[in-house]
Parts: sequence; structure tokens; C-alpha cells
Amino acid sequence: MGQLILFNKPFGVICQFSSDGDRQILKDFIPIAGVYPAGRLDTDSEGLLLLTDDGLLQHRIADPRHKLPKTYLVQVEGEPDEAALQKLRKGIDLGDFVTRPCQARQVAEPDGLWPRVPPVRFRRTVPTRWLEIVLKEGKNRQVRRMTAKAGFPTLRLIRTAIGPWSLQGLAPGQWRRVDVPVGPRRR
Repeated sequence: MGQLILFNKPFGVICQFSSDGDRQILKDFIPIAGVYPAGRLDTDSEGLLLLTDDGLLQHRIADPRHKLPKTYLVQVEGEPDEAALQKLRKGIDLGDFVTRPCQARQVAEPDGLWPRVPPVRFRRTVPTRWLEIVLKEGKNRQVRRMTAKAGFPTLRLIRTAIGPWSLQGLAPGQWRRVDVPVGPRRR
């Protein structure tokens, strides 16, 4: 059996085990040797990060050819209408690539959402809304770039699921181990 670690990465934590100075890293939370992130999550994003000790599993999770859906809760500045959501769904030209079609819908502010430290900026005159976006790709800062291009900058980004694995039951900074079958190894 390979091991898979589900980690609720807090805001500001860098997705690496080696220190770069004053910021927190994975080693500050996960005291397990020999596991590595299967994909990344920006320092200013929160939520589900998967780590494993199995190279084939790591590749299967991180490689976009396997099209594991990644689900995000996104707090945006402004009030996206159906036309803006349709832009996100169809795919957006970000200049260096066009995003694949995705799922995007407005959702209520999540129940039980933990406070972000530091808090998201608040402006009385600018409303915010929450979106759920499900991608089957994941390029650098893609969700943030998509919402900005649609006219609704991201204020807070939380990845809640990758494929069948979710954040459920994990507070920020907490992790749990799940066993997964190891596939056949290539020689």
C-alpha cells in the first residue's frame, strides 16, 4: 500500500519541505519523511494538498492528462452574473493559453469556514460573492487569472477536493493519512 496524506494547507504556507527563510513550510506541519506533494498550491491559497510516497500515484494525481477534477471555493470581488459565469465555463484566453471548459457556479458562503489569517480585505462599497469552480487542469495561478479576466478578482481561494479526496473534517494545518492501493510498477 502506498500512503497518501491529505493536508489542509493554511494561507501563507509554502508547498515545500525545505525552508526559504521566515515562512512556514510543509515540514512545520507534516513530520513524515519520504512524502512529496502531488501538485502544488500557491502560498496565498488555502486548502487541500495531497502528498504521497508513491511516485506513480504522485504522477497520476498531478498529471493533467489524467483529468482529476480539482474543486475550488473562490471568494471574488463583485457580483458575477450568468454571462460572467458562462465565460468561465467556456474557457478564457489568458494570453499564454486558453483554459479548458470548466464548471462554475455561484454558491452561498460556506458554513463552518475558518477565518483567514490575515483576513481578506473588506470594502463596504464593493460586494463579494462565492463561486465553486471545478477544473480538470491546473496551471500556475489559473483560477485567479480566470476570475480576474472575467472582471471579478479573487480575494480568497480554497481548494476543497482533488478527485475523490476532500478537505472534509480537516481544520487548517491538520492532515490525515489514507491508504491507497499501489498500481503495477513499470520496469
